[in-house]
Amino acid sequence: MRSFRHFAAIDWSGARGARQPGISIALASDRAAPTLLRPGHVWTRAEALDWLRQIAESDADMLIGFDFSAAFAFWDRDAYFPEWADSPTDMQELWSLVEALSRNDPHFEATGFLSHPEARRHFRHARGEVGDLFTPGAGRLRIVEQHQRATRQAASVSNFNLVGAAQVGKASLTGMRLLHRLHPHTPFWPLDPVPAKGPLLVEIYTSLAARAAGARAGRSKIRDGRALDTALAALGSPPVGLSGPVRDHDSDALLSAAWLRAIASDPAYWSPSPLSDAIARTEGWTFGIV
Repeated sequence: MRSFRHFAAIDWSGARGARQPGISIALASDRAAPTLLRPGHVWTRAEALDWLRQIAESDADMLIGFDFSAAFAFWDRDAYFPEWADSPTDMQELWSLVEALSRNDPHFEATGFLSHPEARRHFRHARGEVGDLFTPGAGRLRIVEQHQRATRQAASVSNFNLVGAAQVGKASLTGMRLLHRLHPHTPFWPLDPVPAKGPLLVEIYTSLAARAAGARAGRSKIRDGRALDTALAALGSPPVGLSGPVRDHDSDALLSAAWLRAIASDPAYWSPSPLSDAIARTEGWTFGIV
């Protein structure tokens, strides 16, 4: 298994607007404590994209985890969007469709996609609107999400759900527009094989890092510097040394960068048993779920 020198974690946001307080990027290099990239800065998605492009151009030896879903459920219905004639057949076509319908939206938002009459049918929207093809209850889940629930490794929410604090649908759609621009210049696992050199993107779930550091289910948010250092120590990382309150977006990114460094050398995480080539092309996988 290839080793990496640098590890980055991006806590992402699907909120509307230019500046996104919910975006935080952290780096863990060699054996040093993880650090925030541009601490205190309020990122735009365009700035995050520019940074990722710089990493690709520099051919940096970096594993980069992003906290959004790269695709929607496919295999439960043999389609991302059943009954829609233009439903894509793989992940890259999905990214292209989201981009095409959202091309007039600023800040990598996806209002244009969600306003499309066929797309709207599949989502739970704000103000009580539920599309007629939204699956009742938890909503449709990808294979990785079904697997992580069945094995109690995590309990993610369907990204067809756009309502509530736990929803990841909006972040995933804005993230798909990002991936559309980055790929294939920056490879993305498991869609692409692990390259011999240069950066690699993976999808992560920040609560996995918190659980690995000892957090109980449902209590993954860290908002105190001392608690963050305790969690980092459980992952074999030096302390960050922050005192007092810490934004959970920052702690999520810092802890996840250290977690990636702690697990990336384990071959088991690169070959989860349910993952197949067909799943890799359509739904992807959350790194850290085995």
